[in-house]
Amino acid sequence: MSSSTAANGVASRAFMSIGEVLGQLRPEFADITISKIRFLEAEGLIEPERTASGYRKFSREDLSRLRYVLSAQRDHYLPLRVIKEHLDAIDRGLEPPALGGGGPKVPRALVAAEGLPGADAFLPEVSEIRLSREELLSAAGLEPEQLDQLEQYGLVAPRSGGSHYDGDALVIAKTVAEMARFGIEARHLRPFKSAAEREIGLVEQVVTPLVRQRNPEARARADEVARELAALSVKLHATLVRAGLGPGLRR
Repeated sequence: MSSSTAANGVASRAFMSIGEVLGQLRPEFADITISKIRFLEAEGLIEPERTASGYRKFSREDLSRLRYVLSAQRDHYLPLRVIKEHLDAIDRGLEPPALGGGGPKVPRALVAAEGLPGADAFLPEVSEIRLSREELLSAAGLEPEQLDQLEQYGLVAPRSGGSHYDGDALVIAKTVAEMARFGIEARHLRPFKSAAEREIGLVEQVVTPLVRQRNPEARARADEVARELAALSVKLHATLVRAGLGPGLRR
């Protein structure tokens, strides 16, 4: 068996012995020894599990922590006390403190709520699509009676003054079609419509004083504020739903 094959075999296993961990670390840290690994364990930087007979069982997480500790010592000369603080921050889901000082930070991705639409997502479409009823049904994967129900409950409607549907109608219809796979019907979605109307009302309440001003700058600012508030509203709504579901349901 080649060394690369053996390494891949070790990497795919749930646990490793201390000798296997040593073999994983030595290509990067030539001076690593079993005594050093045991010392770091005694200092509380890693906590490998034990077999019934007392042998250490190292997980992939233990190996990653060892790499972090050894790199911090070798490359940045950090004392173990400081490295422990870094590991504590990582264990709590935070970004470790910068090498120049300061405390741990909340991950940027969490604050930014990546994956959720930003203000630019609420810009008007330059060339908005227009779909016939048949085209909307086909593109969204809806049955005619499902679209009838969406229109009945005010979730989808043709564009004002016409018979065509726009891109927003398509997204709504397609989303409802996907939710229907879980037994959710249009009548179940009325709270979404009501919540959206209340959020729209709140945005309008904020921007109306700007809209009433006659100068173009105020109107442009009103559009900007409306987009920013709309994005923040979506972020708040999504986070409240996620928090309400709890970690058990999100696994």
